[in-house]
Amino acid sequence: MDDKFLTIILAAGEGKRMASALPKVLHPVAGLPMVLHVAQTAIASGSGALAVVVGNQAEQVRGAVANHSLKASFHEQTERRGTGHAVLAAREALREGIEEVIILYGDVPLVRPETVLSAREAIAKGADIVVLGFETAMPTGYGRLIVHDGELQAIREEKDATPEEKSITFCNSGIMAFRSRCILDVLEAITDDNAQNEYYLTDAAEIGRAQGLSVKAIAVAQEETIGVNDRVQLSAVEHIWQERKRRELLLAGVAMAAPATVHFSHDTMVERNATIEPNVVFGPGVEVATGAMIRAFSHLEGAKVGEGAIVGPYGRLRPGTELARGAKVGNFVEVKAANIGEGAKINHLSYVGDASVGAGANIGAGSVTCNYDGFNKHHTAIGEGAFIGTNTSLVAPLSIGNNANTAAGSVVTDDVPEDAMAFGRARQVNVPEKARTMREQLLAIKRSKKD
Repeated sequence: MDDKFLTIILAAGEGKRMASALPKVLHPVAGLPMVLHVAQTAIASGSGALAVVVGNQAEQVRGAVANHSLKASFHEQTERRGTGHAVLAAREALREGIEEVIILYGDVPLVRPETVLSAREAIAKGADIVVLGFETAMPTGYGRLIVHDGELQAIREEKDATPEEKSITFCNSGIMAFRSRCILDVLEAITDDNAQNEYYLTDAAEIGRAQGLSVKAIAVAQEETIGVNDRVQLSAVEHIWQERKRRELLLAGVAMAAPATVHFSHDTMVERNATIEPNVVFGPGVEVATGAMIRAFSHLEGAKVGEGAIVGPYGRLRPGTELARGAKVGNFVEVKAANIGEGAKINHLSYVGDASVGAGANIGAGSVTCNYDGFNKHHTAIGEGAFIGTNTSLVAPLSIGNNANTAAGSVVTDDVPEDAMAFGRARQVNVPEKARTMREQLLAIKRSKKD
């Protein structure tokens, strides 16, 4: 981390078009608020200092950033007077010792660390101001970057552009980097002499040129510059993020037959040679080891899947689940806050929560750990090699010993010793002719109702 490199994140936008009570920059992409995507990009590119400019619902934004263990200072923009005014709200962060500054936006979450590094490289090569731009076949609505002899002369807003300037397809992203020794002189020279009476950061390019500074423009992919102002744009950004993640994992050796149907979280970790079948959703906090298989229509969150383990189809792993090597959680099985040992099997139609299942144990279909008494959660310990018969209810707190069995249909309320077998069901009684007489009685009742 470079303490001489400051990132200013503008996060004061109101986001009225989001139709949401949540601050715009806290709307999630891949489960992580947009502003935290931006902060992570800054840190990954070496920024040792973050200054977040807040405004609307400032406390919520402060809390989200602070709770994410990111060291940042916060600066409030009390009036909405434009982007140049917003950057100056972080004036205190421009302390002695800062050498580079980059300005990012809390609602532009797709910027890559490599892109920030390219701006830093341009500063290192002598530029005083660096503007990130993009090429587009549809430049209408964007500010144009006017470049001559390798120097950026000005950023021309479309309403002010000449017909010749409107033909330019190199457009402004809004992201700018500065050599810190010149940033305050440039920002303080920006005026609000425009129709909106606002201080535009875009004026910094022309002002910098007038002050004899070197102003450069570098090209980046347009998708990195997409800002979010409504839920349609948020959905588009989510789509791009997911496509990036899918490509990253495919190239890393993860098998996916239908990657477009798989949804990842911002922190999903999948090792090479794992297989993910169609229509799988990863919530936050999932790790999948090599050789594991996540079968179709499964949902995982806060779970670790060990080497060679199998989940699904239609499996659900909730937070606190850990599957050891070769464990299997089959179809319509839900596991929560449980350690499933090596080679253990929960093949179908079961719930295992607040439990430990030993290596090689087998949980029969329809079995349930009854872990909640209405007030508190209780633990169930199932030993190695244990066999839990079909449709067993294990009433916690409870311990099933190594290699112990429970009979199918049992309700088990007491600990079962090692190698013992528990019968927790009523003894069967066969009543001769009872089925026939019951049918006759029921048929007579039905006929009497018709009469």
